[in-house]
Amino acid sequence: QVQLVESGGGLVQPGGSLRLSCAASGSIFGIARMGWYRQAPGKERELVATITRGGSIMYADSVKGRFTISRDNAKNTANLQMNSLKPEDTAVYYCNADIGTTMGTATRYWGRGTLVTVSS
Repeated sequence: QVQLVESGGGLVQPGGSLRLSCAASGSIFGIARMGWYRQAPGKERELVATITRGGSIMYADSVKGRFTISRDNAKNTANLQMNSLKPEDTAVYYCNADIGTTMGTATRYWGRGTLVTVSS
């Protein structure tokens, strides 16, 4: 059984920072891509950032220059450092990862999400 667990959400004032973490556990052979998505109230889930095992990174235009994604392949973790937060960043943030439980397999797993609220 593979699980992804996010942590680090909370309430922050505009202009503030938060660091989200995602930890994968279970019977893991390898993790390819890891990513962060978010879903604001009344909106569809959207991509925030992704990072491959080799370190290739992609960001949504709305977060470029403010958010930084990173990962630790040895620990099966990914982080999202969020700076200069804006009210429009308010959303539930989800971690996902393409995880193989045996060689040559990959299944996309999702965490349950962590709420980030940016408000004064």
